[in-house]
Amino acid sequence: MQIGIIGTGMVGSAIAYALATEGSAEKLILIDVNKERALAEAMDISHAAPFTFGSKIIAGDYKDLKDAGIIIITAGANQKPGETRLDLLEKNVGIFKGIIPEVVKYAPNAILIVAANPVDIMTEVTLKLSGFPKNRVFGTGTVLDSARFRSILGRHLGISPKSVHANVIGEHGDSEVLVWSSAVAGTTCVEQLASQLGKDLDKVVKGSIDNEVRNAAYTIIKGKGSTYFGIASATQYICSAIISDKHAILTVSSHHDADGTCYSLPAIVSKNGVECALLPELCDTEKEALQKSVATLSEYTKKALAML
Repeated sequence: MQIGIIGTGMVGSAIAYALATEGSAEKLILIDVNKERALAEAMDISHAAPFTFGSKIIAGDYKDLKDAGIIIITAGANQKPGETRLDLLEKNVGIFKGIIPEVVKYAPNAILIVAANPVDIMTEVTLKLSGFPKNRVFGTGTVLDSARFRSILGRHLGISPKSVHANVIGEHGDSEVLVWSSAVAGTTCVEQLASQLGKDLDKVVKGSIDNEVRNAAYTIIKGKGSTYFGIASATQYICSAIISDKHAILTVSSHHDADGTCYSLPAIVSKNGVECALLPELCDTEKEALQKSVATLSEYTKKALAML
């Protein structure tokens, strides 16, 4: 499958590299307003081809997306130290107003994956600007946040994060919700496993893990300017689910009619995009937190749509 990537900054180029080394894309088309940057990234990544799967990588224009089955949109203003994802809203709505019509013109049948912040709101903006069915427009959502949760929880328990099944839902941002009530390791709830292993998982420890997951991006941005490796792997995994028709359950950000906005829930992802969303079992506290998260997103989504 051919995959287009719009925006070749740190996130876009890292995604391109992840896809090239994983090998599921036969061709990658890199597009950026800075054509010299797009060409340089395409050249650099293509030089790794002898050591990987040999995907063809080019720098192109929107017309080169005509055969792309997936288009990943990373273009937008970067989150700066001290800036929230929602602070980026006005800047990125303006950028998307120039991008999405071009994508629709040349790739009317593609699946669009949004990986620009604030991702939930920009996904809704993309849905409205494109006019595509909602199954073919979704964001990376909390796939990365869930990976952070699993990684940190696995570290605490002393087990592989691949054996941890725990989700983050709602906003990819400050109001996200860590779902402790259904978190398991193998087939055992994490609280029970923690007790068996002699690992404290009380309110204080949970609070510490929650804080680390929720503020991971701010910590990384403060230290090195931006986050890109984690989101690159998350996006590659989403693309793999589409290309291989895996029907994988991933916490992508998609549109929910009942709330009129996009946010993350576990969803079945296949060659058709998002097949359906699944509501996990939640305790009362988590239900309330999710409602607040959705309300926050709804407020800012209305502001974004008013800019179109």
